[in-house]
Formats: sequence, structure tokens, C-alpha cells
Amino acid sequence: MKIAVAGGTGRVGHHTIGALRERGHEPIVLARSTGVDVLSGAGLSAALAGVDAVIDVLSLFTQDGDEARAFFGTTTRNLLDAELAAGIGHHVLLGIIGSNLSDHGYYAGKIAQEAQVHEGRVPWTEVRATQFHEFAEQTYGIARIGPFLLAPRMRSQPIAAREVAERLAELAVGDPQGLVTELAGPREENMARMVRAYARATGRPGPIIEVPAPGPGGRVMRDGTLLPGPGATLGKQTFDEWIAALRE
Repeated sequence: MKIAVAGGTGRVGHHTIGALRERGHEPIVLARSTGVDVLSGAGLSAALAGVDAVIDVLSLFTQDGDEARAFFGTTTRNLLDAELAAGIGHHVLLGIIGSNLSDHGYYAGKIAQEAQVHEGRVPWTEVRATQFHEFAEQTYGIARIGPFLLAPRMRSQPIAAREVAERLAELAVGDPQGLVTELAGPREENMARMVRAYARATGRPGPIIEVPAPGPGGRVMRDGTLLPGPGATLGKQTFDEWIAALRE
């Protein structure tokens, strides 16, 4: 099958490309580096010619709700319109566990994205996943006070990005299923501990302080909203195993 991946050069996207190739499929990378700008729509129609399914793993690093809604609203609309025009019958979306319960910051954009997909005319499948192990890398050094790095007080059950990619590849080659079983890591972790472990593994140890993030967004980080519910499919690689691989 010929399967396009929006955001195919990103954190989970490049793993998805690899997983599709390993299964004998032909992945098409939808990214600016390949001449496709999903945000503006430039190059999108030509790239989707002959494509059987589209996987959307686009992301944006922001905590501004308006910016997130604008980005995901525009990219999702462009993808769905181009898929309809090309006669593509399967749109696969990567969602976030708990984002549908919080309309603040980044999650506001994901809510808008889900609504467009669920209400759209292209048959779809969505799998909601927890944060990736790599979230510790993203969080490291974002905020600081003097010499101290700040890590959010957060309950998480992180999963390997590679395992998420393998699930997306599996779903894309099947029939549209709507909202499928959640996907999470094998055990709950503390985000501050994860950030400290990442810092040690990459030779950047230093004072890292756990702090509660402010506002409603910080509350959902702490109260378990972002944890999987009963019956979630659990990945195999633990965060500590991922850290050990960084040291090799």
C-alpha cells in the first residue's frame, strides 16, 4: 500500500515511515523538506496522488491554545479536503489520552483536530496514546530559575515512540475503525524523575526541581487525567530501558 505520513520527519513520524517500510509498504513523507506544506496546502494534492491512506502525526510545540487551534484546525482541514479530492478512504489520527478532557493550551488544538476528523467525510481511525519517553528530552531545560532547571509535577505513563509508530502502521493498512483502544506505556512514571534520568544519561546533570505547573493545564498533569483508562493496550519498553539505550 501507498501510505502518506503527515509529519513524517518528526519524533514519531520517522519511526512510522520505518515501520511502514519494514512491512513492505510505500510511505510518502508529507513535510516541508519533501516539498509539501500541510499548513499552507502547497504540494499536498500532488503528493496524495495514488495514496491509499494518510497517517497524521503532525505536532506543534506550543502551550498557547489559540495557536494550537489555528495550527491543527488548518492542517486537518487541508488534509481532509485533499483526501476527499484524491478519493482516499482512510485517515489515521494520533491523539493524546486525556486531551479530550482538557481544553487548555496544546490540548485545545487536539480537541479541535479530533472534532474535524470525527465529523468529517473521510472514514477514520484514531488511537490516543500517552506521552512518549522522549517527552523527558523535550521538557529538559524548557524552564529555569537561575541555575535551577524546572520539571513539571506530572503523572505520566510514557510509551516508546517506536511502539506507537508500529501501531499506527498496523491501523493504516486495515479498515477504518473509529476510536480504538488507548495505547500507553507499561507503568506510571514521575516526570521529574524522568527528566533527571535523561540529564544523567546525556551527561548534563544539574539541579532539577519539581514544580506544579500553573492553571488548569497544570492540574490535569497532576490529577491523573493524562493516564490511560482500564483496558488500554500497554507497550513493552519501560522508560528505564529507553534511558539505558541512550547510554549505549
